[in-house]
Amino acid sequence: MNRISKWAATALAAVTLSTVLTGCFPLLLGGAVVGGTAVYTDRRTSGIQLEDEAIELKASNRLRTTLGERARVSVVSYNRLVLLTGEVSGEADRAVVARVVAEVDNVRAIVNEVTVVSAQPTNTQATDAIVTGKVKASLVDSKDIFAQSVKVVTERGTVYLMGRVTEREAQRATDIARSIGGVDKVVRVFEVITEAELANLQPPPRR
Repeated sequence: MNRISKWAATALAAVTLSTVLTGCFPLLLGGAVVGGTAVYTDRRTSGIQLEDEAIELKASNRLRTTLGERARVSVVSYNRLVLLTGEVSGEADRAVVARVVAEVDNVRAIVNEVTVVSAQPTNTQATDAIVTGKVKASLVDSKDIFAQSVKVVTERGTVYLMGRVTEREAQRATDIARSIGGVDKVVRVFEVITEAELANLQPPPRR
């Protein structure tokens, strides 16, 4: 399966997430597996997509081994930027989550949105899945944004938006997500690229 082979440099700006562990680049805080004629829908290289899948698998397995039933943590990697959501029972375990994931190969940054709760971790996956579905459907229906360039993650009513997008796309996706019933908060975890960089990611004209 072929995908985009060109890597565009990203311009990122920090806005609103609680805990970010990064190397030497700022983040704006606050995909799809494709084939046939849609080979250019993912703005990551094929190699990066494989790395993201490996990061999610390795991190999830290590967290399960380290924390067991003491934590319910979801790991989502996009362009090697890892978003952590879910629940743990104490600050010590929250720190362990970040440390374990940081040790996974190829992770370049972590956004730790794991929540500390006094009770046992709860399961809100069904409700969150409905919200995620509504947001994704609204992105598709909007027609003025490329929906497959935005990854949607929902945790306890908070919607996280990830992807490599322009500022215009980021704002439009945020506005759409905020309009959906059941969404309590929208947090942007985007990598912002310029319109020129986006143009370079488009498929060459057919001959």
